[in-house]
Amino acid sequence: MTIIDTDLVLSAPVNLRDLGGIAIDGGVLRDGLAIRTDDLAYVPAEIAEQLVAEGLTAIIDLRSPLEVAVTGRGPLGEHPVSYHHLPLIADVGRSMEDDGPALSHEGMGRMYLRMVEVAAPQLVTALNVIAYTPGAAAFHCAAGRDRTGVLAAMLLLALGAADEDIVADYARTGDNMVSIMQRTAPVMGAMWKALGFDASVHEKSSSLLEGEMDVSMRMLLDTLRERHGDPLSPLRAAGLSGDTIARLRSRAVAA
Repeated sequence: MTIIDTDLVLSAPVNLRDLGGIAIDGGVLRDGLAIRTDDLAYVPAEIAEQLVAEGLTAIIDLRSPLEVAVTGRGPLGEHPVSYHHLPLIADVGRSMEDDGPALSHEGMGRMYLRMVEVAAPQLVTALNVIAYTPGAAAFHCAAGRDRTGVLAAMLLLALGAADEDIVADYARTGDNMVSIMQRTAPVMGAMWKALGFDASVHEKSSSLLEGEMDVSMRMLLDTLRERHGDPLSPLRAAGLSGDTIARLRSRAVAA
């Protein structure tokens, strides 16, 4: 395994939000079921304590093994919270094009589709964690945008949310992108360098600040429907059951 030399500075998440309040089949998604966020592995101890006190019982880590090797679990590893490492991109290096990642909204949309079709088993496992953990589940990648956005979309589809509401939730991350880039720069920059990419590749993600980021999620949802009819078909083929969907819906509807 590649060893990365980087000074890890603890910092508060800048893209954390509860999915509560989104319209779903049967009502409105309640608070305290599903939290999407940027990297939880290097939050300060007081934030870890606050999350647990507010009902966090499970963490779903969508990062690659290399990313996890950089940070470990951090302060949340000291709490009685279940941890599920479910990488949606197993090897970040192999997922990149020869000249670096396709950092455009259209390129991200194509990447999201590959995640759903290739990493469907991990997504199914994540939905089961959310369905059966007794409290809240928090899921994250590095930025809380791409891999996290894909899982959020699959969860909301399973709950019967409309495409427009799924896109709207995804696009909320746009306002946080500058802060996300600042927070993740030390870890991501070191990782790209270790993988043999120019360290400036992280800076190139500034291209994602341009234009409307909802393009990526619209591409994912539209292409899934064009290819499969039911956008959840890849997950159903990977084992997503009606029982799990029913469990999610029964837990999700606000009283």
